[in-house]
Amino acid sequence: MPARDERIFAGLALRLFAVACLSTMSALIKLAETRGATLAETMFHRQLWAVPIVTAWIMIGPGLGSIRTQRFGAHVTRTAIGLTGMVFTFGAVLLLPLAEATTLNFTVPIFATLLGALVLREKTGWHRWGAVVVGFVGVLVVAQPGSGQFPLFGAFVGLMAALFVAIVAITLRQIGKTESAGTTVFWFSVLSLPPLGLVYSFQLQSHDWLTWANLVAIGLVGGVAQLALTASVRFAPVATVIPMDYSSLIWGTFYGWLIFGAWPTPWTWIGAPIIIASGLYIVWRERVLHLRQTESVTDAATS
Repeated sequence: MPARDERIFAGLALRLFAVACLSTMSALIKLAETRGATLAETMFHRQLWAVPIVTAWIMIGPGLGSIRTQRFGAHVTRTAIGLTGMVFTFGAVLLLPLAEATTLNFTVPIFATLLGALVLREKTGWHRWGAVVVGFVGVLVVAQPGSGQFPLFGAFVGLMAALFVAIVAITLRQIGKTESAGTTVFWFSVLSLPPLGLVYSFQLQSHDWLTWANLVAIGLVGGVAQLALTASVRFAPVATVIPMDYSSLIWGTFYGWLIFGAWPTPWTWIGAPIIIASGLYIVWRERVLHLRQTESVTDAATS
């Protein structure tokens, strides 16, 4: 197997592993709530136990000297946005069945397209606008507004979670021009602990050892997932690994059935493929446009 193919295969494998970890973390978050843990507790432990994993990864790789930054303010902003998004992400997991929460998260490419056009003033053609419209039709199919079968507040929280994931992606794109992924992950984990710890201090409570183990596992599994996501794009292009994210629906459905006895509604099975198709088309279209721009620059340089 050629070296390039091996790297792409490694990237795909890491992405699939990361998705499995994130889905497992979501199941653990929902399970922790059934055992009495609050949202503040799960968020605090998610960040706390990820710190040693991220720190060890940096020590093994570029070294602790790499966490020095000249853009501390940018990391503070990223932390504020990330924590807000985490509230919505965890909230969606707690308010919705896992499969439905996962499905709404598939709208991230749709929101990324909207933000790119409206905020970054990126040129967006009718192909991607059409995919955005189709994606939101899929959301309506899943949510079935007015039917009373789907908690609309939960749907709102799930869509806000996807919106903030897209905002974080844009923020990271800006920070990534000068900061490494390890540096960004480290400062997000560390800077989020003081505000989360302050909120958590007002909600301290005792748990049995299984619940404590559950909370620790949320942080450890989440930290491993974060590193695997980062590593996946080092081995393979983003457009190549992103389709692997849709495997989370399999995990969400499996955990929902296995642990909570929940099965996706028929409308979810209809709407999810529509949302996934919309997201995949947006990713494919962006790849096509990127290749065209690269070819144009190459042609201009050689002419």
